[in-house]
Amino acid sequence: MSEQRPHQFERGTDGPKVIMAGVDGSASSLRAAAYAAGLARRQNALLSLVYVQPVLAAGAALGAPVTGATEEIAEGLAAEIRTSAERVRDLWRVRWEFHTFKGDAYAGLVRAADELKADAVVVGASESAGHRFVGSVAVRLVKAGRWPVTVVP
Repeated sequence: MSEQRPHQFERGTDGPKVIMAGVDGSASSLRAAAYAAGLARRQNALLSLVYVQPVLAAGAALGAPVTGATEEIAEGLAAEIRTSAERVRDLWRVRWEFHTFKGDAYAGLVRAADELKADAVVVGASESAGHRFVGSVAVRLVKAGRWPVTVVP
């Protein structure tokens, strides 16, 4: 008689179940969201769109969020996504959800991918020149090696 084990999450068994895309309102992140939506549609996977609200550098240790502006960005992104989803509702049947996490972009996306049990992560290429010194979020996600990462230009 075989022993019954409780169901455990297992990555990569029957194709992706959750495809996560990081969005921040930039053109490259919105292209990444569109690319991820296409992947999710073709794979019949859940599309999880994630916005990471930055924290103040001085208050980061205390977890003080940047209020107002980041809340407006999150609300604006959610509204834009809803509008876009409504426009293509009859063409693309994509199950999607929108999440907001707080922290720096890399740590927030890692936490989101872990909590959402993402099978794949899609992000836009950095549009900032400063990433040459500290490394772009996309490069850091690839180096983490925990999920397949697609970087959309």
